[in-house]
Amino acid sequence: MINRIFFQHPQSVDEGYFEHMWFALRFATLLICAAGAALIHAFIPAACEKTASKIIATLYARTHNRGT
Repeated sequence: MINRIFFQHPQSVDEGYFEHMWFALRFATLLICAAGAALIHAFIPAACEKTASKIIATLYARTHNRGT
């Protein structure tokens, strides 16, 4: 049970537990930044015009074909 909860998924993408945790934390931080840029853009259309989409494209490129 412990193996399935904590280790099975990281192993499926060829990472250790802490390596995967670090990747996921960086991913979450970038998502928060993208959300902030989109929020700013909602109120000031000339600001952050492509910031959120660039971040999302970068995240997609990092995760595409990474395993299951």
